Amino acid sequence: CAVTTLTYDSNAGEAMAMGERTPLALVSGPASGRMAIGEALTNICAARIGDIKDIKLSANWMCAAGSPGEDEKLFRTVEAVGMDLCPKLGITIPVGKDSMSMRTAWQEDGEDKSVTSPMSLIITGFSPVLDVRKTLTPQLITDVGDTQLLLIDLGQGANRLGGSILAQVYSEFGNSVPDVDHPDALLGFFNVMQSLMEQGDILAYHDRSDGGLVATLVEMSFAGHVGITIDINDDMLGVNANLNAALFSEELGAVIQVKSDLSDEVVERFSAVEVTVHKLGCLNSTDTIGFNYNGETLFSHQRAVLQAAWSETSYKVAVLRDNAECADQEFARVTAPDPGLSADLSFDPNDDVAAPYILKGIRPSIAIVREQGVNSQMEMAAAFDRAGFTAVDVHMSDLLAGRKSLDEFSGLVACGGFSYGDVLGAGEGWAKTVLFNSQLRDQFEGFFHRPNTFSLGVCNGCQMLSNLKSLVPGAERWPRFVRNQSEQFEARLSLVRVEKSPSILLRDMAGSVLPIAVSHGEGRAEFASSNARIDLQGSDQIAMRFLENNLEVAARYPANPNGSPDGITGVTSVDGRVTLLMPHPERVFRTVLNSWHPPEWGEDSGWMRLFRNGRTFVD
Repeated sequence: CAVTTLTYDSNAGEAMAMGERTPLALVSGPASGRMAIGEALTNICAARIGDIKDIKLSANWMCAAGSPGEDEKLFRTVEAVGMDLCPKLGITIPVGKDSMSMRTAWQEDGEDKSVTSPMSLIITGFSPVLDVRKTLTPQLITDVGDTQLLLIDLGQGANRLGGSILAQVYSEFGNSVPDVDHPDALLGFFNVMQSLMEQGDILAYHDRSDGGLVATLVEMSFAGHVGITIDINDDMLGVNANLNAALFSEELGAVIQVKSDLSDEVVERFSAVEVTVHKLGCLNSTDTIGFNYNGETLFSHQRAVLQAAWSETSYKVAVLRDNAECADQEFARVTAPDPGLSADLSFDPNDDVAAPYILKGIRPSIAIVREQGVNSQMEMAAAFDRAGFTAVDVHMSDLLAGRKSLDEFSGLVACGGFSYGDVLGAGEGWAKTVLFNSQLRDQFEGFFHRPNTFSLGVCNGCQMLSNLKSLVPGAERWPRFVRNQSEQFEARLSLVRVEKSPSILLRDMAGSVLPIAVSHGEGRAEFASSNARIDLQGSDQIAMRFLENNLEVAARYPANPNGSPDGITGVTSVDGRVTLLMPHPERVFRTVLNSWHPPEWGEDSGWMRLFRNGRTFVD
């Protein structure tokens, strides 16, 4: 599921998840519809939701109306979900859309041909979230002692293989498909899950869907980079006593990770609402994925080798579509030792260095400058607002029309995110709005030369300010930022190190290692010459570098997502008053906004110091 916060200072939020089981409609339209709703619910269940009645569904119906049998199938499916399942669960479908012409016909060599798509229901669920910090992911947790993996079997042992990936692998389909036979069990499962999440008793969660139990477990193993040992017994084989069906059926259900000393209590909680739970096994220290049946080894292989096989199709597509060298480097990392992300700060993130100035009640104005298509201005404003500034929305049209002037501000931020629709060279086009307008050029140059001002450029804003270096004192050695070496838009959580530099925004942060959000298509630093890069280094104007997870400067993709030389991803002017960063510190200024962070971090992430440093500079 996708989870967002409601505001920039809240832990309440919203969740969205989807569900679809279109292939099942070839056998049973109603089963396909019920399973789509079931999958949306088992997906969104990873977020902390107050009551299942808080979830609202959007239904996207598609059908070849008028084709033989399709109208009845649509009617029966609408009836099954709208008149039966949803009322039993206490949820509603207030909105949706339909496409009723899912058939095409043509003639080829005088022969009539046609294709009729199966009736399908795509469900999107939305819900308020009580606390986004309690959201679960499939990543297995390795640092909390002994843990157990539990299978929550909402199929109650039916283990129907019809329409499954396993059946398709063998060019079959089957005539018995998964269904929601026990709505009460689904409701009980949801309520118990939410109660356990509130108590913090569940460590990891993954719904059982495409690929069945095997796929669910190996994906959790891949996410955690840890081996698992799974023990299958006769109780798990279900009504058909079929081992393959138990491992590969795509019935509703989930796998959860809990601490070993809580596993019995968790099983009892689900059993009390008539939900079947099986103890599956545990993590291992050998980095292998093993399945045993009644004490005998069914399968055992190295996790990294299996993860490479799992990634191979995507890799081969990337070789054809993207920069082949980058694709090779990323694929090689799958089997390489990887300690994962880390953080090591040279300062205390809980130390609010701007607090004394905020207490004075003076909030200097900062211009949050944007151009057509820029979309990061809100979080940028929120970060500087938290640091004690009055953030003012300044569009370039305001400066052109004279409605706003940079003379009014102590700070200037050129924001990122798809200026001009993120066309190639968008930041350069933005800069030319300034360079080719004498009034704007003088205004920006005057601002940069005022000794009591500071400036920040991020992403498109970084590219834009780099093209204004002729107006910025001490910016002669700056690079320009061009298309990523991967030839793709890169959106990642990357590891960086703050370098020793005169940047006033990075004061007292030198040597810090921490993750940051990356989101750009043109972030590769390109220097006029090798000497320019050497001179920039010699003058300590390199402000930030990408790192490998082993803390070496990143030279390879994807740790270096754009291919910049020496991992360079941030620069500053000689006096430190202008800082350019390709990554997005404003998107991770709160700890809760980081997809990974050290557990000891409080409300503010390490990046909040950057914005507070701006406030201390002004005073």
